[in-house]
Amino acid sequence: MSELLCGLCETFTTNIADALNLMVIGMGTVLIFLCIMIVVMHLMSKSVMVLNRYFPEEIPAAVKKISKKITDDADVAVAVLSAMLKK
Repeated sequence: MSELLCGLCETFTTNIADALNLMVIGMGTVLIFLCIMIVVMHLMSKSVMVLNRYFPEEIPAAVKKISKKITDDADVAVAVLSAMLKK
């Protein structure tokens, strides 16, 4: 019985060690990838800023919409009446 428990304990510790090793390798790989991605994104941002100096984008002028304001009280009364009749 003692030998069986000792074998199970040894197998358990081996499996835990393997699992921890796999976890550290996987998380380390993800960390390295994310660090490389952050550095590359910063470099791309800097290169776009430099290229923007030489090739600026044209910003289109904002087009203002002319809105027709109702100044006649008769138009307001007709709008209110038509809204009331639709109920």
